[in-house]
Amino acid sequence: MSRDENRKLKFLYQHSGIDHRYSTIPDYSREIKNWRFYPQSENLEPFPSLERRIEFFNKHAGPLSVAAIRDCIAGLLPSREITHLITVSCTGMSAPGLDLQIMELMDLPKDIYRTSVNFMGCYAAIHALKIADAICKSEPDAKVVIACTELCTLHFQREPTIDNITSSLLFGDGSAAALLMSDESKMGIRLDQFYSEVITKGKKDMAWELSSSGFLMTLSGYIPELLEEDFRPLVTKTLNKAGIKEEEVAHWCIHPGGKRILDVVHQSLEFRNGELTHCYDVLKEFGNMSSATILFVLKRIMDASLERGQKIFTAAFGPGLTMETFVASCQEGYPAGNS
Repeated sequence: MSRDENRKLKFLYQHSGIDHRYSTIPDYSREIKNWRFYPQSENLEPFPSLERRIEFFNKHAGPLSVAAIRDCIAGLLPSREITHLITVSCTGMSAPGLDLQIMELMDLPKDIYRTSVNFMGCYAAIHALKIADAICKSEPDAKVVIACTELCTLHFQREPTIDNITSSLLFGDGSAAALLMSDESKMGIRLDQFYSEVITKGKKDMAWELSSSGFLMTLSGYIPELLEEDFRPLVTKTLNKAGIKEEEVAHWCIHPGGKRILDVVHQSLEFRNGELTHCYDVLKEFGNMSSATILFVLKRIMDASLERGQKIFTAAFGPGLTMETFVASCQEGYPAGNS
């Protein structure tokens, strides 16, 4: 990379709104002589193959997911009482996969109901919540655990294209879990209404594809413009479906896909009083962890001083361009954990 390219990259990092990110790959904070995942060479040859990256995912995603789940259900129910497991990831997949790894590591019931949400990107946690909500409504005794685990830094690409640079400065690794129950104690939040839309004109502006050297991200600079144009109408449609007005929303849980995205949402909704503070804080402390990120933000909101009955509006964005939302009501306690 040239000196001019290095200068541009430093500028982008300084204005990313991100102070820290985490990775399961220790090489990023080590000298070359101590690298274990990447070859100990300046040109990174031989560059890690897709097989090597998936192998690494299979080794680390399971224990990270279990840590998040245990944090989530602590004090709420023993793991043997989990009836349904939904795993979410777009950064690694195999068969048998993450769901069976979690089952074995936690010694979950052999007859547990399993499903996986794969390769849907940053909005996938909301899709998983939608599935879990439907299960709870049809099965009153269900105790559904969702595990969103993303090892985004596994897919670093060395060519200094704008897509690769953007991905490298935005994405980090993380895992988050949520527990959904049809429970008379009404702990946590109640999911009231879901709504989603696809902006087809943004289909080519956000994409996630497999290659022999890892997954390749397309992340166009046009995405914030699309959201600026379409986000307020999305909010209006969601709130209309939920039967509430915008002024009734006490908390805004927006996926921090990047600082520009949050800035556009902030401007679109004409916020003035730090409504997106938790979103900016998660971006600052963890970066974009794909599907896990929105649960990190939701946990921040639920850990704050909430009042019973307050409304939470949640939105996340991903390939398609897909926009997923839900409206929830605050109860007591919280069902979300992260690690």
